[in-house]
Amino acid sequence: MNSLIQAVQTYATQHANSDGLVLSRVPGLSMMCVETPAGDLQSIYKPLVCLVLQGAKRMMVGRQNRVVSAGESAIVSADMPVVGRIVQANPSEPYLAVAVELDMVILRELAAHLGTPRPQRPSEMQTLFAEDTEAEVIDCVSRLMKLLDRPDSAPLLRPGIMQELHYWLLSGPHGAALRDIADPDSYASRLADAIALLRAEYTSRVPVEQLATKAGMSLTSFHKHFKHMTSLTPGQYQQRLRLIEARRLMLDEGCSASHAAFEVGYESVSQFTREYGRLFQLPPKRDALRFQKSSDVRRISTEPARQR
Repeated sequence: MNSLIQAVQTYATQHANSDGLVLSRVPGLSMMCVETPAGDLQSIYKPLVCLVLQGAKRMMVGRQNRVVSAGESAIVSADMPVVGRIVQANPSEPYLAVAVELDMVILRELAAHLGTPRPQRPSEMQTLFAEDTEAEVIDCVSRLMKLLDRPDSAPLLRPGIMQELHYWLLSGPHGAALRDIADPDSYASRLADAIALLRAEYTSRVPVEQLATKAGMSLTSFHKHFKHMTSLTPGQYQQRLRLIEARRLMLDEGCSASHAAFEVGYESVSQFTREYGRLFQLPPKRDALRFQKSSDVRRISTEPARQR
């Protein structure tokens, strides 16, 4: 574990964005390094496993809420809106985490070999699991991290590591729930198909009837199960997608608020500003300026160390 902590901290310190997030060169592998807690962070997670290596983070996923601490892993089993809040971090021991996106193709292939459990009822659907991180999972993630130093080897070695990682997750405490998600006929899987369509077309108006058809549900049933799983209506989910992407465009790519608004599908900048302020607690321009200042401070504070 210590070597993984060191590898993540070293890489994340050099590559983190304004929120402390790193999207690495290895597909599906990301990291987070945060020295000082800074309030809620709004995200839309793809299905993933997240290993908390140092510090602690509160995760609110749909209707579920729990703190994940060092030595534990969180599994988010669907494309879900997540409110994350770092609750334990400081400059000497920053919050550190590494995440790997789940591959549904691999999950379904392995689940077919391991057998399908009793299908979950809609009321039993869960999208957030947490458990002590098993040594086999740490080993797989450590080997994925090593591919960052050998990018030419990633296309050859990553597929085998990913298959092994998914095997250990399916064999773990929440394997039955993951196999249910992998079942194409389950409620969770059918809703995931509709959410995938919504994510792909989030800048456009997607009729809810089209989403219900994609999920193979009646309109009434789709509304009910979608809200139960995500805690949002389809319209609210799409709005969250737009706002989070607009914020990324402003903070990471330097877009103006108006340009970001139009890029993600808004027709009215004033509407965008109102909805952005409700979600992020600040108007877009002030939010971007605040993160620009914090990034400048962080860059200045790290420059002397790098010069040494």
